[in-house]
Amino acid sequence: MTNPVGPLSESSASLFERIRQVDEDGLEFWSARDLAGVLEYTNWRNFKSVLLKAQIACENSGHDPTDHFVGAIKMVAIGSDARREVEDMHLSRYACYLVVQNADPAKEVVALGQTYFAVQTRRQEVSDETAMAELSEDQRRLLLRQRIKVQNSDLASAAKTAGVITGQDFAVFQNHGYRGLYNGLTAEMIHKRKKLKKSQHILDHMGTTELAANLFRSTQAEEKLRRDQVQGKDAANTVHYEAGVVVRRAIAELGGTMPEDLPTADSIKKLERAEKKRLTAPKSKGKKAHED
Repeated sequence: MTNPVGPLSESSASLFERIRQVDEDGLEFWSARDLAGVLEYTNWRNFKSVLLKAQIACENSGHDPTDHFVGAIKMVAIGSDARREVEDMHLSRYACYLVVQNADPAKEVVALGQTYFAVQTRRQEVSDETAMAELSEDQRRLLLRQRIKVQNSDLASAAKTAGVITGQDFAVFQNHGYRGLYNGLTAEMIHKRKKLKKSQHILDHMGTTELAANLFRSTQAEEKLRRDQVQGKDAANTVHYEAGVVVRRAIAELGGTMPEDLPTADSIKKLERAEKKRLTAPKSKGKKAHED
């Protein structure tokens, strides 16, 4: 079997690139029927079970399956010039990634698919990072803060599946992540170190570097909880702590400033209000509007 983490050849990539389609709005998608053929599934019923597993994985990751798995109809030839309608599904890139993760691992082409969609997903992430680099510091802070809000919701869902149920359970779970990243400091200790008021949230007073470190901690913890199907509060807490430690170690190896030593930023609420005002402000209508 081809090494699934090895380099992706042009020929193997073309297997999946060749069946990629673009709709009238310019959005890419893959036909589940076409993907089934490439993945060597000759029985649609068998492939539907893979689609179902992928949809469950999508929902468990905190995403709405209907955004990534869209029911469709496909016309197929049945001999002569006759055609008939068959059930199909249009898949996003993320949906395809989940499908190949849940497909038969004994198939060599499945391993190629796992590599292809992982590589393409990473390329999209790099493209997003390039676009983000063009934003101002304030814009990056706003974007990262919004991403963390969504990501922490996904992390909470994964933690709940592992057995972190009550509000107190989750507070302990969150502190394990902070302790790993901040060299033993809890959320309360970080709050005091930043000299914040009781009503102020620590995430609202982090700059882009600190927000990015916390986003990475959260995504890695969520991924490991789901991938390893971790069960039990203690085990989940350990995963979150270790994710923080790994991110801290990476910062150290790169010679970066430790998160607890980064400066306290102004409240992001001010930026949110300013951005909302900018977006809702009426556009100038020329000299008369200026004079008014």
